[in-house]
Amino acid sequence: MKPIQANIKHLRSLKKLSQERFADDLGWTRSVVGSYEEGRSEPPIERLIDLSNYFNIPIDILVRKDLRKAKDTSFIEVGNKRVLFPVTVNEDNEDLIEIIPAKASAGYLSGYDDPEYIEQLQKIKLPFLPTGTHRAFPIKGDSMLPVKDGAFVVAKFVEDIEDIRNGKTYIVLTKNDGLVYKRIYLTDDDSNDLLLSSDNKAYKPYLVSKESILELWEFTCCINTQEYDEKELKLSSIMTMFQELKVELEAVKQL
Repeated sequence: MKPIQANIKHLRSLKKLSQERFADDLGWTRSVVGSYEEGRSEPPIERLIDLSNYFNIPIDILVRKDLRKAKDTSFIEVGNKRVLFPVTVNEDNEDLIEIIPAKASAGYLSGYDDPEYIEQLQKIKLPFLPTGTHRAFPIKGDSMLPVKDGAFVVAKFVEDIEDIRNGKTYIVLTKNDGLVYKRIYLTDDDSNDLLLSSDNKAYKPYLVSKESILELWEFTCCINTQEYDEKELKLSSIMTMFQELKVELEAVKQL
């Protein structure tokens, strides 16, 4: 069975559509859908374009990748489109997460909604992660100390921007700023803006509109690529750092 015939049936089933309803949506006949799904004929380029537009999946993915082999699928909002990304699994059927390398992070803005770009990313397994689609993003600079420059933040994809939790940290992708890691604060109920703030108060917070956000990923865990030195691990040094960042601290009682 070729991937295209399997994918047509699989994607139609995910949408819970009968062959007749699916054919009506595309302006085809039910017999045409049946012939494609049973492998009695193959869709010409015009029909492949119809399928690509209907499912918002590139043609080469439809014809080359067997989407049934994904453990699960996630339809995510990208602008006004719904794009299907298979959740990557290893040979043991365990979820894998994609790693955005530091050198390639600048290209994420143009490739974030391209399954081919995502497919070529390196992948790792982190068995302790909660359910959901996760990616690891590189951190640059010192705006979110104590997360170090060169660390990776593993974050979970947020499907609905209205699910933002006030005061939590997120990886935010916007057209103007690309990828940033910030703490997000909700503004007035009637406002369409979000306040993005750094934990390092040397950096000023700024507003972004919800419409400008292309992707949003909620912090799950952090992977440091540098060892903390002895000075950084001393309680006094940690408290001094937080005081410099103007973070309120509760009194610590010596045991």
